[in-house]
Amino acid sequence: MPEFEAPPRPAFNPEVEKLLEGAVDLHCHSGPAAMPRILDHHDQMMEAGEARFKAVVFKDHYYLGTPHSILLEKLFPETGVRLFSGIVLNNASGGINPFAVDHAVRLGGKIVWMPTFSAANHISKVATEAKGFPKVAGAPDPIPLSVLDANGKVTDETKHVLDIIAAGDIILAGGHLGVDEQIPMFEEARARGVKKMLVNHPTYLIGCEDAHIRQLVGLGVMMEHSITQFIEGRGKKHDPEFAVHLIEVAGVENTIFSSDLGLKGAARPVDGYRMLIADLLRLNMAEDDIRTMFGRNGARLLNLD
Repeated sequence: MPEFEAPPRPAFNPEVEKLLEGAVDLHCHSGPAAMPRILDHHDQMMEAGEARFKAVVFKDHYYLGTPHSILLEKLFPETGVRLFSGIVLNNASGGINPFAVDHAVRLGGKIVWMPTFSAANHISKVATEAKGFPKVAGAPDPIPLSVLDANGKVTDETKHVLDIIAAGDIILAGGHLGVDEQIPMFEEARARGVKKMLVNHPTYLIGCEDAHIRQLVGLGVMMEHSITQFIEGRGKKHDPEFAVHLIEVAGVENTIFSSDLGLKGAARPVDGYRMLIADLLRLNMAEDDIRTMFGRNGARLLNLD
């Protein structure tokens, strides 16, 4: 993996610190992990607690982190931070595997992410759009996964997974599936009673244009944008002004910002919140809208509101 230098930590800003209170991170890549991380789950819990976050969701591409979340919350209740996790349906979890999803829901998992590294869309994009995307050295080549069959229909395994998500009333996230897969999947999910739906970083890997975002929002799907893509560091793809555009396309009530941070060469997750919130204030974003997109919307999906 190439080396990247992390950006400097942001200066203290009391206006930003106030807006961090009640924040929710639905997409935190702390460790332990098979990929190098700059902090572990305990570190993230402590830093989120100091900033008075409401909740953090740990995401690992290879394992269900819910047991870590349960134990850490029990061991350190004084932080006041609720901790959660979920499962990513990559090859390591058996792919689009109803058995793994059933176990995750029964254990208290809050999100099911469709395939990321194992998604056929991700694998094809690594050679083009995602050049340099971090990999686990020496890992077997992924088996490409899709939620659609050869005829473009949602697979039976996917339907079974959607039924389990609906019964558990948890979040369905699109992972790294392409937008052409996500739209029929979310249509099927809505028909089967899934109420909490999320597209991860719609403009990166997924292929969402403005029209796609509007169509998905019309289906009841929320847009989760990765903070790492709008701040300095290895994950930067856009200037903060583009974040404002994306907010205008989907609407504040349909927009969530999560860190997608933890990888080396990038800001620490809580610092990422500080950096982007400061930029949005500079761009005249209303404080109440910031609270909604960085906290309230995520809390609602986690049933914490």
